[in-house]
Amino acid sequence: MNIVITGASSGVGFEAVLELILQNHHHVIALARSQDKLTRLLEIAKGLNPDCTLYPIAFDIVHDEYAGLQQFINTHFEGKVDVLINNAGTLINKPFEKLDEGDFIEMLQSNYIGHVRMIQNLLPQITQGGHIVNIGSMGGVQGSVKFAGLAAYSASKGALHTLTECLALELKDRQINVNCLALGSAQTEMLEQAFPDYQSPVMAFEMGKYIADFATTGHKFFNGKILPVAVTTP
Repeated sequence: MNIVITGASSGVGFEAVLELILQNHHHVIALARSQDKLTRLLEIAKGLNPDCTLYPIAFDIVHDEYAGLQQFINTHFEGKVDVLINNAGTLINKPFEKLDEGDFIEMLQSNYIGHVRMIQNLLPQITQGGHIVNIGSMGGVQGSVKFAGLAAYSASKGALHTLTECLALELKDRQINVNCLALGSAQTEMLEQAFPDYQSPVMAFEMGKYIADFATTGHKFFNGKILPVAVTTP
C-alpha cells in the first residue's frame, strides 16, 4: 500500500510509521514540521527494516503549498495513495476564560483546517477502495467526559469528527471510506501536556500499532464511523 501519514515526528504517529514499515510491503510518506525528528525517525526505521520504503518530508499541513507534495506523490507513488492518516495536531491546555480568539483559531487550524487542506489536495490521488483515517479524540465525542482547560482542543476535534461523517457520504460513490479513531489516553508528550500527573496504561507504541493496523484493514468493516479507542478516562 502507498500510505501518507501526518504528524509523524512524535507520539502515536511516530510509532504508527514504525509499525507500517515493519509490515514491509507498505510505502510510506511521513510528514511533520520537524526535520530533525523526521531524520531520527528514518534512522530508527532503517535500523528496524533496512529495506523499508520511507520518505520523511518536512511539511506544514496548514501553511505550506501542496503542489510539491502532489508532485512527489506522482513521482514516487505513481500518483496513487491508498491510505491517508491525518494524525497531525496540537493541544492548548488553558481555562476557558483565559482562552482568546487566537487560541481557538490555532486549534481549528491545526486539528481541523489542516486536515481539510490535506484531504482536498490529495483526494485526486486517493485510489478507489482507499481509506482516509482521521485521528480524533474522546474529548470531541458527544456525551463523553470533558475536562477543564481543553475546550478549544475538544471543539476542534468535534469538528473533525463531523467532517468524517460528511465525507464518508460524499465519497461513497468513489468507494473511498472515511473513518475517525477517537483516541483516549496513550503515554505521549501531548498527554503529559494535558494531564501532567497522569500515567496511561496504554503506551504510545501500542496505540501506534492499533492505528497502523486499522488504517490498512479497517475500511473493510467500517465507513463514516467515529470509533472510541479508550480504556480509561482520560
